[in-house]
Amino acid sequence: MSWVGDIARPMAVPGDRSGLALRATVLLAVALIVVSVLSLAQGAAGTSLWSALASLAAGEPLELRDRVVLLDIRLPRLAMGILVGASLAVSGAVMQGLFRNPLADPGLVGVSAGAGLGAITAIVLGGTLPVLAVLGTWLVPVAAFLGGWLSTMLLYRVSTRAGRTSVATMLLAGIALGALSGAVSGLLVYVADDAQLRELTFWGLGSLAGASWAKLIIAGPIIIAALAMTPLLARGLNALALGEAVAGHLGLPVERIKSLAILSVAAATGAAVAVSGGIGFVGIVVPHLLRLATGPDHRMLLPNAALLGATLLIGADIISRTIIAPAELPIGIVTATIGGPLFLWILLRNRGVVDL
Repeated sequence: MSWVGDIARPMAVPGDRSGLALRATVLLAVALIVVSVLSLAQGAAGTSLWSALASLAAGEPLELRDRVVLLDIRLPRLAMGILVGASLAVSGAVMQGLFRNPLADPGLVGVSAGAGLGAITAIVLGGTLPVLAVLGTWLVPVAAFLGGWLSTMLLYRVSTRAGRTSVATMLLAGIALGALSGAVSGLLVYVADDAQLRELTFWGLGSLAGASWAKLIIAGPIIIAALAMTPLLARGLNALALGEAVAGHLGLPVERIKSLAILSVAAATGAAVAVSGGIGFVGIVVPHLLRLATGPDHRMLLPNAALLGATLLIGADIISRTIIAPAELPIGIVTATIGGPLFLWILLRNRGVVDL
């Protein structure tokens, strides 16, 4: 039975929060629409979305400046923000369900660290290898994606034996792989020059400033395919909350669920980090807050995480490019500044009340 069918016929049991989760879905969808409109309307360029819409309604062509700002800068940036925010949040929800730990996130298994190492290597050493010059501006995104993909494949190979994947081994191997990637990244940062250090700092804090239709064409299908895979994991992740043995006795293909979960997280996170840099906080906090508010059922948690993650990142992007316009803050600073205190407040408020 599909997850849509499961949602349409929720069981009325004590403590069931499926109705609340459905209402949250509607509210989050409306919130995403609102921040999307604001994202298109706000910016340092001063182009008015409303004037552009009025011109189109009157059958008049857009001015060149308005067309460039709205269609070639703000619209791809909005689309990129929605995809990246949704991918980070959903990846965090999948990882938390897989590890049965509400504090897990994609960085826990070294995917983000591997992608970061790939990007840092491209920034520091890319200019020394003329053969890589053919990639041009694509060098850093391609290197980041390959780094995340290679780290995932290595992690999966280490943690899989006789066709069975050990989650505990994966966790420990991910921590080791992240530490190793961090050490190599630190060495590269040490030998980088001043210009490279500035680029590394800005990339590490994350930004949507480099969004373009070309990047969307490459990263978009990967992220969308990974997100489309996650609803198939919902029932399996619910069962894994009871333990792998119980899930197996229920007739679920546990190993296949774990493999699909790892693949979806690697693809979504690798593609997101490749085009936006290192944006923290979203993957760990969004699913955690939704569990506190609407419950742990992954049939609703995963789509709601996608909506809230996209809304949060678009809202943070609006702040990052308007608060000190025409300059721009790295988006990771905004997400941490706003979300960190909020997360701590909710945890303290619900301490001892909500069982995760």
